[in-house]
Amino acid sequence: MQLTAKLIQVLPMQTGKGKNGDWYKQEVILETDDQYPKKMCIAIWGNKIKEAELQVGNVLKIDFDIESREYNSRWFTDIKAWKVELVKSTMVGDIDNNSAQNKIKEEKEIEDDLPF
Repeated sequence: MQLTAKLIQVLPMQTGKGKNGDWYKQEVILETDDQYPKKMCIAIWGNKIKEAELQVGNVLKIDFDIESREYNSRWFTDIKAWKVELVKSTMVGDIDNNSAQNKIKEEKEIEDDLPF
């Protein structure tokens, strides 16, 4: 599944040791830009964690899987990201790819409108 949403909160990094070595988990809260915005918590594991992309206000495109498991007759559901891409950055001076392409197109159209 895939989701494009705005990052509204970054939860504290969780770490631990397992039988396969150290592990890292970063959970983030995203909010959709729908008529009725939805918030969801998504877990990002290991080398997919890129702190530069995980800034509040950034718009991210996330590919994820939904997985449920049973524990003591109760069910728990996790949303696990397997790919995270920055769509739009809120950092000053950064321009997302679509804006940069639109700006180049506008500049070319202006040049084309010149009478000589």
